[in-house]
Amino acid sequence: MSQKVAAIVVSHNSEPTLERCIQGLTAQDYPLELIILVDSGSSDQKFLLNLQNKYAIELLLSENLGFSRANNLGYEKITSDIDFVVLVNPDLFLPVSFVADALKICVDTSIGMLSGKLSGYDLEEDRPSGKLDSTGIQRTWYGRWYDRGQGEPDQKQYDNLESMPALCGALLFCRTKALRSFNGVVFDPDFFLYKEDIELSLRMRKSGWKLLYHPGLTAYHCRGWQNERSN
Repeated sequence: MSQKVAAIVVSHNSEPTLERCIQGLTAQDYPLELIILVDSGSSDQKFLLNLQNKYAIELLLSENLGFSRANNLGYEKITSDIDFVVLVNPDLFLPVSFVADALKICVDTSIGMLSGKLSGYDLEEDRPSGKLDSTGIQRTWYGRWYDRGQGEPDQKQYDNLESMPALCGALLFCRTKALRSFNGVVFDPDFFLYKEDIELSLRMRKSGWKLLYHPGLTAYHCRGWQNERSN
């Protein structure tokens, strides 16, 4: 029996990258059952309506709810027959094989959440930056959380399959069986923006699920901020 996968993208004035992000989802080799775009208070709704007409997506328009609440709003549309949900930032570009590859990895039913090697993308130059963006999230001994490898050249130093303390929220492939144990809430709504991925990761691990970093899963991330983990 084939697995059903849906995607949720949350946008906020994300015009420079959003259409390319949506294209990456609609072009997947393993077709998605549903792509939900939740817009959280963008100023140009005409652009969003044009995307809805152009691509097979479900568009939800809201006020600026923040990243966590907007993702939760999208998750309310996920039906009980969906097996996995991929949470994707609007500035992230997926290869067409991502969903198919992720499903092969998730035959291990202990995996609750999965992510891969995120590489930086220079939007102004329209090319890969040549540096890593995130290979999972770790914590220092004094309590600071950080994206492992961020800003480093990719020299295959993070090419081992690993269970991680936390995963970067720019790209999360989530088993809905794990999410359903959280009573309909993916991200804690008290987190408006930043660190919501860490909180979800900790909740997943506390519930007994494995968080896996797989270097064979790749994507590009046009990160528009720096070092927010330490703030």
